[in-house]
Amino acid sequence: MLFGRKTPRLKRILVVEDEPLVAFDNEHLLGDAGYTVVATVDRVTDAVRVIETDGLDLVLSDVRLSGDGDGLDVARAAQARGVPLLFVTGTCPMDAAAISVGCLAKPYSPRDLLAAIEAVEAKVVGDRIRRRPPGLQLFD
Repeated sequence: MLFGRKTPRLKRILVVEDEPLVAFDNEHLLGDAGYTVVATVDRVTDAVRVIETDGLDLVLSDVRLSGDGDGLDVARAAQARGVPLLFVTGTCPMDAAAISVGCLAKPYSPRDLLAAIEAVEAKVVGDRIRRRPPGLQLFD
């Protein structure tokens, strides 16, 4: 495909976000970009249930969540299932490198979120990262 977008390899995404407008925007942006949003949830228990039952390619998670835990708990559950997780958060946790592929700092633009997912995909499959958006940290 010369000028179009390539088909994403990390296609099935779980969005974990407790801010309704951010969750809504991300879900629609990802769907329009050709990704499949398996679920959008705001609680750790719901996220863990999806991680354990659905074949996911990537989890996007905020750190601060409603109620029953935080994004670190989500990251540990994803790591246990071998699913890469990218934190999308205002402040990257100190121990994020041990349990995630990276952090994208809020606020971010729709273009930066898509570029961050493409960078994570390149990292996961061993390709060269074409564009690293501002605010993206990737870990080894």
